[in-house]
Amino acid sequence: MRKSLACLLFGLASLTLAIATAHAQTTVHFASLDGPPATELDGYLFPASGAQATHPAVVFLHGCGGMFSRSGKINARERDWAQRMNEAGITVLMVDSLGPRHHGEMCAPAHFDARIYRARPLDAYAALRYLQAMPNVRADRIAVVGWSQGGGTVLHTIRGTSPARPASLPQGDFRAAVAFYPGSCNPQQQGATWSSSIPLLLLIGAKDVWTPLDPCEELMKSLAPPTSVSLQIYANAYHDFDWPNMPIHAVPAFKTRSGVVPIEGTDEPARADAQVKVMAFLRDRLLAP
Repeated sequence: MRKSLACLLFGLASLTLAIATAHAQTTVHFASLDGPPATELDGYLFPASGAQATHPAVVFLHGCGGMFSRSGKINARERDWAQRMNEAGITVLMVDSLGPRHHGEMCAPAHFDARIYRARPLDAYAALRYLQAMPNVRADRIAVVGWSQGGGTVLHTIRGTSPARPASLPQGDFRAAVAFYPGSCNPQQQGATWSSSIPLLLLIGAKDVWTPLDPCEELMKSLAPPTSVSLQIYANAYHDFDWPNMPIHAVPAFKTRSGVVPIEGTDEPARADAQVKVMAFLRDRLLAP
């Protein structure tokens, strides 16, 4: 009996250790390309599972609220996606663009800082270079994923005319990009035409009033070669539809300049479908031979 109990306790301890290891993260620091003087950024590295010598990687770009919840933990949405990607053999680097610049949320119009928003594509490319210098990362298999304001940053980062793109990328540019309900998805902020050599998956809810579908669809009609964009629209989804266990609610504190009160919350069918589509998109571009 004692031996069985000891074996059970050992098994539970091993399982707990395995789970902790799978979700282990390392805080790293690297300079943005926004200098001089350059901002020293904080990054949170989630290594991929598996015994391979090298893994592909993904850069995460947070939304306007930043990376952390009120409790100080990394947002549940980002942690959930990191776990899925780690289990698929993809390393994740989350970039905190607000904390190192001593700025809180940028969701309320009064708190928005255009200088920081313009700097975020430079943060993305700094993260790309940081990952490419890591010996256990496949330098030519790195993608970028962003949510809301971070999704808008993705559009600004990968467009063909992006001023943030370094003149020299000897190990290659981003291999793929994913933008969830992106800000700046309109011709007014992206120009009359939009193009990119980087394949993009864009996911948005038809009921999203914060980063609405109509201007984003208008932008998608202006695409120029060699752009490859897959637009996924979820008919019943609001903003943040992929956030785990978030009840649908209005956010009057973040009312836009035009008077729109944002609505956000989980849509389980959209979330489940997005998980399948995003992981398939990344596997095809990062893990395929």
